Amino acid sequence: MFILSLVISNTLFAHTVVGELEKMSGKDAAFLYLQLGYTHILPLGLDHILFVLSLYLLSPKLKPVLWQATAFTVAHSVTLGLSMYHIIKPPASIVEPVIALSIMYVALENIFSPKLKKSRIGIVFLFGLVHGMGFASALGQLGLPAKSYLTSILMFNLGVELGQMTVIISAYLLFGKWFGNKPWYRKGIVIPLSVIIAMVAAFWTIQRLFF
Repeated sequence: MFILSLVISNTLFAHTVVGELEKMSGKDAAFLYLQLGYTHILPLGLDHILFVLSLYLLSPKLKPVLWQATAFTVAHSVTLGLSMYHIIKPPASIVEPVIALSIMYVALENIFSPKLKKSRIGIVFLFGLVHGMGFASALGQLGLPAKSYLTSILMFNLGVELGQMTVIISAYLLFGKWFGNKPWYRKGIVIPLSVIIAMVAAFWTIQRLFF
């Protein structure tokens, strides 16, 4: 827990923390990176939380969002792995604004499209590629122990997935299950929440581009 707190609170100590991780057993290091992946979504990843929530809003049943989440998972797993093995080196100055734009796009689609389109899976996959680069940037700042490099990447990715599933299930239990079939669901929940998310994402886009 000490190492987890240190990594989360100050990534400047990443190399020191990695040195400490090298002394840990593979099992303990794997569990630590599982925790780090989860906390990167909950509570630290507000942008990723809003993206996943936006995916869920338009069609409040679990099956459609699970298909979208699967496409997102496959995509971000690819770019996370490629980035961590230095096969691709995407600049954060481009990745972070595009992540914000992806959130705004999905939120706006929720507002202007009354039904879930089949094309969304492809769009989500493309956005997942970008989000994976963002995950890689965060993981790169944390550092990785050399003796369990691949295991740590996989466990971090699993932690991210568990965080995303927590967001989806929470949204389902909070309003999807109870209100998803109501005639006022779209006007009362989808559009207002999507407007808020789109405004936040627009602010992030400007902030990440110019500040």
